[in-house]
Amino acid sequence: MSKPSLFEATSGRKIAYRKTSGTEPGVVFLGGFMSDMEGTKATYLEAWARDQGRAFLRFDYSGHGQSSGTFADGCIGEWADDAQQVISGLTKGPQILVGSSMGGWVALLMAKRIPKKIAGLVGIAAAPDFTEDSMWDGFSDDQKTTIMESGLLALDSDYSDDPYIITRKLIEDGRKQLVLRTPLNLPFPARFLHGTADMDVNISVALRLLDHAKGNDLRLTLVKGADHSFSEPENLLMVRRAIHAVTMKSWR
Repeated sequence: MSKPSLFEATSGRKIAYRKTSGTEPGVVFLGGFMSDMEGTKATYLEAWARDQGRAFLRFDYSGHGQSSGTFADGCIGEWADDAQQVISGLTKGPQILVGSSMGGWVALLMAKRIPKKIAGLVGIAAAPDFTEDSMWDGFSDDQKTTIMESGLLALDSDYSDDPYIITRKLIEDGRKQLVLRTPLNLPFPARFLHGTADMDVNISVALRLLDHAKGNDLRLTLVKGADHSFSEPENLLMVRRAIHAVTMKSWR
């Protein structure tokens, strides 16, 4: 496989990306925590977009995949900055954002920061505010003490042999990026997909998001038996259909 292109952000971070030209509105895939743009959903959607002649963009946040930086040095705000600059610098006109897990949170931050660049939004097991509501609230007193005093905490990962390194910076910056405590306006069609067998992001998060967000065309679909990865063939088909739905709505 050829090397990805590199986008240099104003921060100096070099963001690896792969871009496919085509008709607009294009689709931008926003990956999850410790994931990269070579995952199943990103590559599947790129192939689908290419077949459809649709513009498509996938990229790695700094400290992820083939981008510069170290994962443990990053935080939600910096990864959102990466997304904002890549979307603004590499795409034409409003885009359909597809955010998976943490990428769903990043997509919602984009709705606050650059709403005019968004034609529609698809959230896959979206995990807004997870650093506070899932991580911090789930830590024991000893874990909280460790992360505040030493600056980091290592947690076992279900997806990798390497542990999750959770830093004090990640927690404290996450509190500045919360989207479920302040008004969240989604002035474009949005579809949220969530599996009932998701062991990482509880269904209650999806319900809270739907209740909290304001918009004229917001829908949540709960999929019985689907897990957090949402990568089975029938799940991927649902993502395609959701993209098609918000695209049709955005053209009206």
